[in-house]
Amino acid sequence: MANLNPYLSFRDSAREAMEFYLDVLGGDLAVSTFGEMPGSGTAEGEENLVMHAQLNAPGGLVLMASDTPTGMEYEKPQGISVSLSGGKDDSDYLHSAWEGLLDGGAAVEPLAAAPWGGEFGMLVDRFGISWMVAIEDSFA
Repeated sequence: MANLNPYLSFRDSAREAMEFYLDVLGGDLAVSTFGEMPGSGTAEGEENLVMHAQLNAPGGLVLMASDTPTGMEYEKPQGISVSLSGGKDDSDYLHSAWEGLLDGGAAVEPLAAAPWGGEFGMLVDRFGISWMVAIEDSFA
C-alpha cells in the first residue's frame, strides 16, 4: 500500500521545526544534512542545513521536511494544511498536540465542538504551517 505524507519546505528552520514537532507529537526523528551528502551543491556555510528529516510519530503519522538552500527558489507554504485526526480514543493525544502546536502560533478556528459532531480546529504554528485537528465521534 502506498502512503501519502506531508513534506514541508523551510528556508533555514527545518531542524528547529522538526524538533518542535517531535516535542509536540512524539515519535522518532531522523535528520540528514547537506554536508553529509557529497556533491549536494549547497553554498559554503549551508552544510548543516537539513537535506531530509523524517518524523515517525505515533499512529502512523509520517512528517518529512527539508531546508531550501539559497541557490534554490523558496516560497512559504500556502494553500495546504497538515491534517491531524482521530477518534475519541485519540482525544487526549490530539488535545495535547493542539496545545503544543498552538505554542507560538495562532488559532484560526479554535478547537471546539463541530456542527457535524466531534471537535475541529485550525491553527497556524510558529513556523507558518497550517494545521487542522479533528476529533471525530466515530472514526473509520
